[in-house]
Order: sequence, then structure tokens, then C-alpha cells
Amino acid sequence: MILQVENVQKSFDGFIAVKDVSFSVAKGELCSIIGPNGAGKTTIFNLITGHLPLDKGRVIFNGIDITRRPAHKICRLGLGRSFQRINIFPKLTVFENVQAAVLTHRGQSLNFFTSVQSLFRRETEELLAMVGLQDQRQAVSGSLSYGFQKQLELGIALACEPAMLLLDEPTAGMSARETNATIELIASIARDRDLTLLFTEHDMAVVFSIAERILVLHQGQLIAGGSPDEVRANPVVQDIYFGKARCS
Repeated sequence: MILQVENVQKSFDGFIAVKDVSFSVAKGELCSIIGPNGAGKTTIFNLITGHLPLDKGRVIFNGIDITRRPAHKICRLGLGRSFQRINIFPKLTVFENVQAAVLTHRGQSLNFFTSVQSLFRRETEELLAMVGLQDQRQAVSGSLSYGFQKQLELGIALACEPAMLLLDEPTAGMSARETNATIELIASIARDRDLTLLFTEHDMAVVFSIAERILVLHQGQLIAGGSPDEVRANPVVQDIYFGKARCS
């Protein structure tokens, strides 16, 4: 297993947001966590990636206990992350955003007043091609459509050369067309780079089209898990999240 989450718990001012959650993800697996707003999905991502401290439990990534490590050190171990809210430099170009991520990953500072701007151009161009943004390379990032900005964020995450990628609602706010294109892109990249993928998503059509295994959260607790068919047929999941008509 590339990721093991063991008895993880987190409270905020007495409110238990995540309660005794345990699960594992196999190398190369495409796994989804689903649940309504407030179920604890983003909190679990923040606990795994070191953006929040755990109250109890532990997280093991690639055989290394990362429970108390800071977020930037966890990222350097190969655990990448995207966020619900887009996290880019809006005044930089698309190329500069991805190049900055590559330079940071390689331990160099970004300074456009020196020759560093010519470093890792090939790697940057390859990433832009991978996420379908080569024609947008000189566009100012803040002027891009929402869908293109999400693709840019994916390129930034991939610049860190992750072995596993956590995507927090990668299609939130997208049109149906953008959603389909983004999901096809994510699935293709995961296959081509042998990436392990763990993602949250509000669109159940997206989840069932890409996930190999689905974990279901309810009020901070893991209540079900299995293949898409198993989750679709689970009566507890049907009652809480879907209703039988939506799962049929």
C-alpha cells in the first residue's frame, strides 16, 4: 500500500470533524472519497498532507510515517495536492507558474531578472503539453477560464513529480463540457505516469466514471467502501446520499 491512514481523528472547538477513520490506498489505484458538505473530506486531505495536525492516529506514505511532518516535506516525499480553491499566481503567465513549481521542486528560486528564467524550459513545456496548455503558455493566468485554471493547477501539482496525487473536487464550478474534458485528462495522466490518485468529488457521474474504489464518509466517519458497483448497491449509501433512483 502506498498510503495508510490509521485511526485518524480531528476536532475543532469540541466538534469532531473526523472520527477514527482508517483506510489504505494501493499503488496505482484511482480511489475516491465521497460525502456531502461537512462530511470531513477536505479535513482528511489536510490531515494527510500536513496542512492540519492530527488529534490522534497516524499516516504512513510509502512506508514512511508522515504524521508529524510539515506539508512542504510531505510534498517532497512525492505526495502532491490540489485544493478546492484555485491556488495559482494570477499575475504570472501560465508558463511562469509551472516553471516556478519546477524550480521550487528542484530547489532553486524563481527570479525573472536573472538567467534562471531559462532553466527547466523543456520540463516546463512537457508539463504544459501534458495538461493541454501549450497554446496558453503566454497567457496571464488570472485571465484564463476556470477550466484552464484548474488544468494549470494540475500542471503545478505534477511539477513536483508526485507518486500520489490528492485532488480536492477537481471539477467543482466547471461546465459539463469542461468536467468531461478534465476527467478524461486526469484519467489519462494517471495511466501514463502510473500515478496513484485519491480524489474528492461532488459529481457522482464523475466519481463512478473514473474511480476504481470509493470510500464513503458520513458525519466524519467512514461508513462504506468498495468498488463502484458495491457502493452503488449499498443500502446505507443509497439512503444517506443518493436515493435508489439516482443509484439505479
